Amino acid sequence: MAAETPATLDQRSPDSSEVSRSTSNMNRQLSNMETGRPGSPQVDMRPIELCALGSRKVTVQPSVLRKPYALVDGGFQKLEPQLYSVGCKEGTGSGAGGGGDEDVDILTDEELLLRFQLGRLHFGAQYDLVHNHLSVRVIEARDLPPPRQDTTHCNPYVKTCLLPDHKNSRQTGVQRKTQDPVFEESFTFELPFLETQRRTLLLSVVDFDKLSRHCVIGKVVVPLGQVDLVKGGHWWKPLVPSSQNEVELGELLVSLNYLPSAGRLNVDIIRAKQLLQTDMCQGSDPFVKVQLVMGLKLVKTKKTSCKRGTIDPAYNESFSFRVAEEDLGEVSLVFTVYGHNMKSSNDFVGRVVIGRFSTGAPETSHWRRLLRSPRTPVEQWHSLRSRDDCDRVSLASLEVT
Repeated sequence: MAAETPATLDQRSPDSSEVSRSTSNMNRQLSNMETGRPGSPQVDMRPIELCALGSRKVTVQPSVLRKPYALVDGGFQKLEPQLYSVGCKEGTGSGAGGGGDEDVDILTDEELLLRFQLGRLHFGAQYDLVHNHLSVRVIEARDLPPPRQDTTHCNPYVKTCLLPDHKNSRQTGVQRKTQDPVFEESFTFELPFLETQRRTLLLSVVDFDKLSRHCVIGKVVVPLGQVDLVKGGHWWKPLVPSSQNEVELGELLVSLNYLPSAGRLNVDIIRAKQLLQTDMCQGSDPFVKVQLVMGLKLVKTKKTSCKRGTIDPAYNESFSFRVAEEDLGEVSLVFTVYGHNMKSSNDFVGRVVIGRFSTGAPETSHWRRLLRSPRTPVEQWHSLRSRDDCDRVSLASLEVT
């Protein structure tokens, strides 16, 4: 050690006497540390590597304590991936074949056709970059099953919408008594191209039944972000079960206005959209009946004109009822949409009640806005309900025909 040390220190100073004194001092300090004499500082040299003072290197490597994650009891094991799939937005999707929507993403088209046996739908889609609209073409369907056990045929039509917007839908005409209908109808949706990429095309094949509720046979769901819409194309896709077994009855836009000084309740029936089709050939001939119920007594009945051959009628008709301000809290307005029928009684489409015996929270909210804002027109869209649903929740619905 003494021979190696001067060689290292010789690079710092050419004086040999200073080198000898430095070497002697270092040796004494090392000797004191080894003997541990009292008064000498105790220095732990283990964390330091002294390459010049010896051939043995002492390296101190700190140990890191690692606690393994307990995945069995941890939160990651509690996640359920199926809850985050696209199909869960539509519901469980249980139906024919007993399969859920989580199976739809796994199976091929041939396997879906064999499993559910709901037939196939032929459709097309293309985006027009010049006019900024999406065209959806409903062409035909094949091998549709009878929707009910007591029937041997169906009367199909197709409802088309761009999710998540269920309300702005289009529908084809009804094809009578066929399992292989040909539609050949096109629909246009006005929206930007980037917005189209975020939408999902929903095509629902529905069986028309005038005497009972329309029944959804099956559906096709296509995320438009996975389709080259500029190029466009047409495809055959198998129908899969839908969680929506019954078709919505439509919506009604109503405006209410109360004038305290005149004691008049003004009702404006503006328009309706996507009404349940009651005529297999021409869609519907809808009109709206407005009935004023005071407490549990029917007081007055009025109705709009009939709009021929449409499920999206525009009325823009106004009615006025005389109601004293102190009686306003007892009032219920019953709105009932019918399809005109010349051969028999008119076809019930849907109903909604606004006022004291409202049919739901949206109707109650509309009425409260009217009470808070006299002399100000308050308008709102309302989803129509079945007669049975209204009778269960509204006493006013039971008092009208």
